Amino acid sequence: MPEPKIAQKGPYVMKTEAGTYAWCGCGLSENQPFCDNAHKRTEYEGTKNAAMIVEVEEDRELPWCGCKQTKTPPYCDGAHTKL
Repeated sequence: MPEPKIAQKGPYVMKTEAGTYAWCGCGLSENQPFCDNAHKRTEYEGTKNAAMIVEVEEDRELPWCGCKQTKTPPYCDGAHTKL
């Protein structure tokens, strides 16, 4: 399975409204940290590094993983500090 591309060496900390989001797991999206389907027709299609659908229950600030190395996707776990 291909390793995801590191989009940013740190989280995308952002105010997130309640709703459904597709987090980019491959690192190819131009709309980071969210999926724009850039993984389609690439080696990432159908892998765990494609999009992850996330339901955010309430408005809050979230640390979306930017390095794509987190063990707690889609949120940052500090993995970027070891890159």
